[in-house]
Amino acid sequence: MNLSPAPLPPRDALMLFERTRMRTDALVAPLTPEDTMLQSMEDASPAKWHLAHTTWFFEEFILKPRQPGYVSPDDRFAFLFNSYYTQAGPRHARDRRGLVSRPGGEAVRAYRAHVEDALATLMSAGRDDGDDIAALVELGCHHEMQHQELLVTDLLHGLSFNPLLPVYKDPEPLPVTAEVTQGYTRHEGGLVDIGHGGPGFAYDCEGPRHKTFLQAYDIGTRPVTNRDWIAFMEDGGYADPRHWLMEGHDVALREGWEHPLYWWQADGEWWTYTLRGPQPVALEAPVVHVSYYEADAFARWAGARLPTEAEHEVAFRDHAITGNLMGDAGATGALRPLPGDGVWGDVWEWTASDFAPYPGFQAPEGALGEYNGKFMVNQRVLRGGSCATPRDQMRPTYRTFFYPHQRWQMMGLRLAKDV
Repeated sequence: MNLSPAPLPPRDALMLFERTRMRTDALVAPLTPEDTMLQSMEDASPAKWHLAHTTWFFEEFILKPRQPGYVSPDDRFAFLFNSYYTQAGPRHARDRRGLVSRPGGEAVRAYRAHVEDALATLMSAGRDDGDDIAALVELGCHHEMQHQELLVTDLLHGLSFNPLLPVYKDPEPLPVTAEVTQGYTRHEGGLVDIGHGGPGFAYDCEGPRHKTFLQAYDIGTRPVTNRDWIAFMEDGGYADPRHWLMEGHDVALREGWEHPLYWWQADGEWWTYTLRGPQPVALEAPVVHVSYYEADAFARWAGARLPTEAEHEVAFRDHAITGNLMGDAGATGALRPLPGDGVWGDVWEWTASDFAPYPGFQAPEGALGEYNGKFMVNQRVLRGGSCATPRDQMRPTYRTFFYPHQRWQMMGLRLAKDV
């Protein structure tokens, strides 16, 4: 991770911390104790673990090294709730997080309160290193925001295995909207600058700012919709190997993919499971829960391609960060894609770009430098944020990354074409 070259003042960092923790509390408020223990696969983690891990992060990287005399409620939490920071010490197996029934939920909440009180005291002490502490707190808040999104998508995956298809958030009807035609905007390309290079927070993988050359290209004015995807399915898109990368088609056959994750058909109508329970598929909403392999196959079927991340950034970096994103503090938002033709939010959009270091990238020293650099292999970049991405976290240079077979995140696509 990076510390911002222009970090928030301590007072603003404390406000961000309070707002971030409130949002996490709002996300878990509807859950039963049993809900917080769900771990449906190795890629997902229980909600209780997310609560504890994000707390451990502040304790491990701020309170222990910066607050003389700080005492953890339980030194064993460092083993239980470390994720993959090898320089921070040993850790519990990732695929067994759902087996840790103790400490229970009350103990984890007490742990969060203990760390929050200690951090608020530290930040209000008027110390000479207050700016450094504020930068670390800002970083920890962005880390927790990433886990808020993971908490939501991990929970959805876990609840989807319940035959009762439980409701996390009260159902709300979607507005009736007309079909939005797929349009394209032209971008002339040339030598362009991309990547984070100014003030404000960014992860290390978003920089350094550098030059890259783009050929002229067209990019879609909206994401691919469920209506588009149904046309792909009805045309035999899943079964036709001409559209697929060989590896992707092998995965689709092995996994039995015939539609996006969480979809099924009843009485001729497509349904999907959401955090608001079973819902008819909204035809004009962006398609979600599709892998890179599926997105690439769709683009080929449509006579287009996926944009590169540089094309996506250049096309949309001047658009205001508004859209269907997770709200502030206790406002969790829709938590599902909505019909429309916005740029930010709704679904993360697969790009054709590998998650690789930008020219001149260097991981920071120490355990915090483990966050991104060691994952730069065999993954693809997504851009644009989703309905589960906190608005506080979004910026035009934000890169997230997943393996091409993964589907449980809020993943969709936007088309591009060569000129």
